[in-house]
Amino acid sequence: MGRLSQAVKFPGAAGHALAARLDLPSVAGASSPRAYALFAHCFTCSKDSKAATFISEALTEAGIAVLRFDFTGLGGSEGEFANTTFSSNVADLVAAAAWLRSERAAPAILVGHSLGGAAVLAAAGQIPEAVAVATINAPADPAHVEKLFAGQRAEIDVHGEAEVELSGRKFRIRREFLQDVAAQNLSKAVAGLRRALIVFHAPRDATVGIENASQIFLAARHPKSFVSLDDADHLLTRRSDAQYVGAVLAAWASRYLPMQIEDARAPNGPRDTVFVRETRAGKFQQEIAIGPHRLIADEPTSAGGGDTGPSPYDLLSAALGACTAMTIRLYAEGKKLPLERVGVNLRHEKIHAEDCSECETREGRVDRIERVIELVGPLDDAARAKLLEIANKCPVHRTLHSEVVIPTRLL
Repeated sequence: MGRLSQAVKFPGAAGHALAARLDLPSVAGASSPRAYALFAHCFTCSKDSKAATFISEALTEAGIAVLRFDFTGLGGSEGEFANTTFSSNVADLVAAAAWLRSERAAPAILVGHSLGGAAVLAAAGQIPEAVAVATINAPADPAHVEKLFAGQRAEIDVHGEAEVELSGRKFRIRREFLQDVAAQNLSKAVAGLRRALIVFHAPRDATVGIENASQIFLAARHPKSFVSLDDADHLLTRRSDAQYVGAVLAAWASRYLPMQIEDARAPNGPRDTVFVRETRAGKFQQEIAIGPHRLIADEPTSAGGGDTGPSPYDLLSAALGACTAMTIRLYAEGKKLPLERVGVNLRHEKIHAEDCSECETREGRVDRIERVIELVGPLDDAARAKLLEIANKCPVHRTLHSEVVIPTRLL
C-alpha cells in the first residue's frame, strides 16, 4: 500500500512552532484516509522514535492517516523543554487535534506511548471527535515519571531544578514539572473517558510495570480491551513489536470508525442519493454519505446516544436553515439589495396541538420549528419585510408544508 509522509508545523498551546509528520496512506484511486489518528510519543522521545514510526506505518497500511509531532522543546519543535509540564503536553495534544481538525479532519483515534499514553487519556475529553483511545506501556499515574530522576529529587526541591540524564541525553527538570504531575488525577479522566479504550502493555516492562495497565483497565468503563505485548521492551524498539501494535490497533479501531462502503455507491456515489449506514460505534451513530461528502449523525447523551454528531431533527432544522439562507441570498442578489449576511437560528420541539393557535391539528402533538432570521446590511423596512416573506418560499420550507410521499422497500 505504501504511504506519503509530509513534514508539517503548527502552533502549540504556548505559541511555539511544533514539528510534525503527517503520514498518509498512498493508495491509487483513494479519495481520503479512512480516519485520522493522533500519536503522542513517550517522555523525552520524539515523533521519529521507532515506536511512533513503526506504528504509523502499520496504521497507514490499514488506510488510517497519522499525525505524530514533537512536544514543545523536543525534537524539531521550538520552546524550552525545561518550561514544559504534563499539562502543557496535554495542551499541545489538544492544539495538534485543532490543527488536524482545521487542515484535514479531526482525529478519531488517539494513541499514546508511555507518558504520551497518560497524556492522551487526559486530553481525550477535550477532543470530542475521538471515538477510540489506545495506550502503550503507559503509567496509570503521570507522577510515575519521577522514578526516572529520583536521585535528583532533593536537588530539585532545594534549587528548583536539576539536570538529569535520560537515555544518554541531558534534560533540565524543574520543580513546576513535579508539582504538575503530582496534581494529576488520571483515574478520574479514565473513568469518564466515554470512548472505546485499548490498553497495550508488555508484562516484562521494566520501566512501567504491568500493574499500571491493570489500574487503567479497571478504572475504565466498557468498551475496553487489553493486549499483552509478551516480551516487548518499554520503547518497542523491535519493529515487529511496534508493527504488531499498529496492526491490532487498526483492526480494533475499525469497529468504532464510520464503515467503509466498498461498492459502486460510495465513495463518490450518485450525487442525488443520500446513503446512511450504521457505524456500530455506540448505540445510534450513523455515517451519512452524499457523493464525496461524509457526515456523522447521532443522538444526544440524554437520549442514549454518544452525541458525536447532530441528531436527525438537528439535520432537518439545518436543511431548512441552509435553504432559507440560500433562498434569501438569491433573491437579494437578483434585486441588488445591500444584504451583507444572512443568519438563521432554528429550534425544533414537539408541542401539544391545543397550545398551537395556528395549527389545524387539534389533538396530540405537532412539530414546531421556530425560525429566527438575522439580516445584516443597510436594508430599509420594506426590503427586510420582503426578505422575510421570501424565506417562506424556500424549497425545503415548501416541502415541509406539502404532501410528502416516501415509498419504502427492502434492498
